[in-house]
Parts: sequence; C-alpha cells; structure tokens
Amino acid sequence: MNDFLSFRRMITPIFIQVIFWTFVLIFVLGGLVGLLGGDTGGERFYGLLVLLLGPLIVRVYCEIVIIFFRMNETLTDIRDRTGTVAPTPPPPPAVTGETL
Repeated sequence: MNDFLSFRRMITPIFIQVIFWTFVLIFVLGGLVGLLGGDTGGERFYGLLVLLLGPLIVRVYCEIVIIFFRMNETLTDIRDRTGTVAPTPPPPPAVTGETL
C-alpha cells in the first residue's frame, strides 16, 4: 500500500488494458455493423477494415504506451538491485572560437 501511495507502483497499465478491451469491443461491433448492415460494397469493405485493423491498431498503440511503464519498472529494479543512483553526466566541453 505504501508503494501505491508514494507513486512507486503504477496503476495506469491496468487502465490501459481496460481501455484496450473497450476499444476492441467498439471496433468489433462497429465493424460487424458495417460489414453486415452495409448497403454498398464500399460500406461492407470499410466494415471489414474496421473489424480487422481496428483492434490491431489499438493493440499497437497500447503496447507502445505500456513500454514506457515497463521501462520504468525495469530501471527501478536495476536501481534497487544495485543500490545506486545514476550519476549525472559531466557538462559538455566549452566551445572556443578556435578551429582545427
């Protein structure tokens, strides 16, 4: 509970899964409506595209967002195992007016 209150444990990945399944349901239902209820071939083709590509695009987008949380968890694990904090990088060298 302490990790939750101090924002060390992320809950957003759970929400991303809920959002994913909600959008999959929306795209599948919308695709089926377009596929089965379309009056023209174009509407049916559009319904088929929504049915097939909609969930795939939502999955890719959610995976990209989840990657950031996984990177955070991995870096936190590395920090906890080593017990150190990454040092700050040295400042860049000063630029002079001399040319080589």
